[in-house]
Amino acid sequence: MRVIAGQFRGRTLLAPPGLRLRPTSDALRETLFNILAAKVLGAVFVDACAGTGAVGIEALSRGAAEAVFVEPARAALDALRANLSRLPAAPAEIIARPLPGALARLARPADLLFLDPPYAAAEVYEASLAALGMERAPDVLQPEAWVIAEHARRRDLAAAYGRLHRFRVVTQGDSQLSFYAIAAAAFVNRAEKK
Repeated sequence: MRVIAGQFRGRTLLAPPGLRLRPTSDALRETLFNILAAKVLGAVFVDACAGTGAVGIEALSRGAAEAVFVEPARAALDALRANLSRLPAAPAEIIARPLPGALARLARPADLLFLDPPYAAAEVYEASLAALGMERAPDVLQPEAWVIAEHARRRDLAAAYGRLHRFRVVTQGDSQLSFYAIAAAAFVNRAEKK
């Protein structure tokens, strides 16, 4: 694994041998950040179920103001901390708790939240997206925030979770990215693309 672009471009990221992680591939990360483009600049980026932190580190490399990494597994946390320690003064925070409860611990609302639990963890997807779509979501998400869920192509997530509405789906190989926004923001984003 490596950082694809930005100020940390080309840096190798560590992953413990034998750890049962499914890191987001370089190709899918590149697709994701091509879509996010300028939205990353100055953003508070949350990498939920961060594993080694590859997605959040990519966001920092591309100009995010801050990255928050949510990861409960000790072995993954060790790799995440090692990867962050190799970056010069990265503005990062780690929340070592499981989802969705960890979302209540965010110090600032997220502009971008990347959700990537194990593909088989249907309950984590459903509970996290439902929590983000509740009326209290403004405490966790900025009004124009995007939530991006990486999941298996064969797993269909709902089109809406409370106030969160899906506005885009991107498929690459066996993986899919589902893009959500708070209903009003999703409507504005669709209108801007026409």
